[in-house]
Amino acid sequence: MSRANRVKPGPGQESVWDYPRPPAAERTDRHIRVVLGGVTIADTQRAIKVMETSHPPVYYVPPEDIAPGVLLPSERSTFCEYKGRAIYYHVSAGTAERLDAAWSYPQPSSGFRDLAGYVAFYPGMMDECTVDGEVVVPQPGDFYGGWITADIVGPFKGSPGTLGW
Repeated sequence: MSRANRVKPGPGQESVWDYPRPPAAERTDRHIRVVLGGVTIADTQRAIKVMETSHPPVYYVPPEDIAPGVLLPSERSTFCEYKGRAIYYHVSAGTAERLDAAWSYPQPSSGFRDLAGYVAFYPGMMDECTVDGEVVVPQPGDFYGGWITADIVGPFKGSPGTLGW
């Protein structure tokens, strides 16, 4: 699949095929909410939205807008060629615990300094994630953490057969 196969965005929509590569980050005042175990664990209008070609956006939440004690350090670590080394967290709230369900860049690469300490959540591992009250559809695949809403069109990387995009 290529850019030519992109879904044409309608009014008020954006195509992930118009997002840049390397990715870009921008502050947003959209209302981001994350729920696990029946508990709202993150609630902000001060997130950072990261956009990358073929991926739905990922929202990073400032640490002060995350409930205390819900993030438990994990030993998992990965490296992004653009953002740097990521650390992971287990997320625990109510009676639920999800392993390696959130990540952060403690010392991101120079182009992503604003992400330092902000935390992203895999929406498919949470009870619910919302953007401005709309329930998010998780990006397909076991690696990606994009948040799909009605104002984002694809096709999206992550489904079977899209690894080579």
